[in-house]
Amino acid sequence: MLENLHMIVTCVTCGKEYSAPSYLKRHHEERPFSCDECGKAFTRASHLKFHQYSHTGERPYACDLCGKVYRAPAGLYVHRLKHTKERVIPCDECGKIFHSVSSHRYHQLSHQHFHAGWTPHSCDECGKEFALSSKLRIHQRIHTGERPYVCDKCGKGYIDASTLGKHIRTHTGEKPYRCDQCGKTFNLNSHLKTHRLIHTGDKPHSCDQCGKAFTTVSSLRKHKVIHTGEKPYTCDYCGKGFTQEYNLKTHRRIHTGEKPYGCDQCGKAFTTAADLRTHQRFHSGEKPYICAQCGKAFTTVSDLRSHERIHSGKKLYSCDQCGKAFCQVNSLRTHKRIHTGEKPYRCDLCEKTFAKAGDLRSHERIHRGEKPYHCDHCGKAFTKRSYLKLHQHIHTGEKPYCCDQCGKDFRSSSELRDHCLSHTKELVIPCEANTKQIQQNKDYFSTDQTEQHIVQQK
Repeated sequence: MLENLHMIVTCVTCGKEYSAPSYLKRHHEERPFSCDECGKAFTRASHLKFHQYSHTGERPYACDLCGKVYRAPAGLYVHRLKHTKERVIPCDECGKIFHSVSSHRYHQLSHQHFHAGWTPHSCDECGKEFALSSKLRIHQRIHTGERPYVCDKCGKGYIDASTLGKHIRTHTGEKPYRCDQCGKTFNLNSHLKTHRLIHTGDKPHSCDQCGKAFTTVSSLRKHKVIHTGEKPYTCDYCGKGFTQEYNLKTHRRIHTGEKPYGCDQCGKAFTTAADLRTHQRFHSGEKPYICAQCGKAFTTVSDLRSHERIHSGKKLYSCDQCGKAFCQVNSLRTHKRIHTGEKPYRCDLCEKTFAKAGDLRSHERIHRGEKPYHCDHCGKAFTKRSYLKLHQHIHTGEKPYCCDQCGKDFRSSSELRDHCLSHTKELVIPCEANTKQIQQNKDYFSTDQTEQHIVQQK
């Protein structure tokens, strides 16, 4: 078979070369139907129609078994063979599976050209060689900047239809590639292959400086920058340097305000697909990251790590004004507002301000009359989860707050604080409104005076 590879047929009109007479015959056919977007011509109007879907992103042909969509009936037909397990044609060279004779034949041609060392199509710009002229045309768009395949959701352009198809999955959330060991799904087959290395433990790419091994070449490249300190990608707006081009693109959106990834449930937009996926968990209720010590679940791995510091007792973040330490940096930021008096979260209905976003959300439920947290014992409803937990102590009899002086137990921290006043003759209660201090000298004290003082300040 390899002997026939160099039997090149040439078009006498334009001099273009083809590896088979059938390709030359197709080249000579009249193509009266042209695409207005990219200029590509076709022999039939139906072929033009299917091609135009690659620009619009439209995929009107859906599989009735799994819902996967396609631009043309032929693509749907080949896909359905996967469900019926018919016509499974493996490539003898690399093992890749095909469900149509034509796609299998076209794929094998690339192997045959490679083994024969035949790459007749070379790029005039960089000299890179290709076995197939179609691959060369796609490659040349890198140099020309042409992006004929445009996403109709965010306007981003791509050099070929397959890359656009992969990008569209970031908007639809489609993840057609499933791991047969853990069930995790991916939007790209390459991501699934990389993921499988986690199960096998295989890390084929090693750093020649420190010996650390990685599952992917890209992870190794990112790691090597640690040794060189190189940051070749610089932001045009602020001059900040990055090790990866992707990180620079994401960073630029801070300056441009671009948020190409929109939630299809609430419309909120995000700068990265990862942020969108995290946000969508709030709608779905998915919390895949679970604490090994207490079983509490979280939507993000960063929230889990912050939570785990509660068990370890590590308090890495300290207030530079009063020295109080916190397990989480967000807790420190919120705490600092006690000193500054900052309350950045304002209610649109009554203009009341709050130091925490969570407190604003709870307050807004008062206006709506919403009480989403219900007691399983008596049915009583509350605006805050913390109020529900406190209420449930009445039913369970639980008193988790203990006085370290007399050992008496209480249902809430506020009851414990009020009780502790009975052990002292003086109490200084800091006012969060303007750091004024109230001194009381009585046999028993409560926090009512502090609350009255705050009301007077307002």
